[in-house]
Amino acid sequence: MQAARGRGKKWIRESPLHLMMVPGIILLLIFSYGPMIGVIMAFQRYNVVKGFFGSDWVGLDNFEFILQIPDVRQVFWNTVFIAFMKIVAGLIVPVLLALLLNELRAKYVKRSIQTIIYLPYFLSWVLLAGILIDILSPSEGIVNQFLSWFGIEPIFFLGNEDVFPYMLVTTHVWKEAGFGTIIYLAALTGIDPTLYEAAIVDGANRWRQTWHVTLPGILPIVVLMTVLSLGGILNAGFDQVYNLYNPLVYSTGDIIDTMVYRMGLIENQYSLATAIGLFKSVISVVLIVVSYKLADKYAGYRVL
Repeated sequence: MQAARGRGKKWIRESPLHLMMVPGIILLLIFSYGPMIGVIMAFQRYNVVKGFFGSDWVGLDNFEFILQIPDVRQVFWNTVFIAFMKIVAGLIVPVLLALLLNELRAKYVKRSIQTIIYLPYFLSWVLLAGILIDILSPSEGIVNQFLSWFGIEPIFFLGNEDVFPYMLVTTHVWKEAGFGTIIYLAALTGIDPTLYEAAIVDGANRWRQTWHVTLPGILPIVVLMTVLSLGGILNAGFDQVYNLYNPLVYSTGDIIDTMVYRMGLIENQYSLATAIGLFKSVISVVLIVVSYKLADKYAGYRVL
């Protein structure tokens, strides 16, 4: 009886917090769970006039058909390849930047550089794409003008199918590295200063201190961030690719999300687009579960 009263008092005391969650829950139900009814289109020959409940049911025919589309395998490969490169580059560059910034002793310089590299993170890909298209233009872009001083022919960075995937990775790192750097700088502050003092007593220079103290100190965070990023291996960045790519680079730059967009909203093949999206979502869920299991095992990270 007393325990029940205690729970009742706790509920009353925390009721304002629960009420604050209600608007968010309502929006989540409307915009995240409500549209999930559209998943049934993947198993139908969807007709806009007939709707969800009137369209013909075709079972797994849509999934069998998309596996026979010649471009699907290339699109899946492009997605995995681009996403994997982003994960690797997005791990190495922020760690290096954090280590270099950590060596700076002038706080004003350190904060100024940190602000500069963090600024692109706040800009949308719509805005950045316009800037990059101008900068990388083969005729008037500042990059190609600079290369021309050394006798190098203009490079069509966003129109060359061999170069485009690496431009996606480079521009992604440029935009996101600042955020990752802050995470690793925060991890560096958690390293025990006495470890550096002991290393100095043993005669270790700055390089040895970094190798034997700093890197092991942030290794759990590095492992955690890497493992958690595995869940997004099929998310190669729709906003970025959509705003930068063009038909010239479809062979190497087209990813699952952009393919779904074209098939669903441009070509009106709603069932096929939904089938591809559902297939990707199922694989992503499996990868997320595996990544959290690995995070728990190697970094001691748990959601609950």
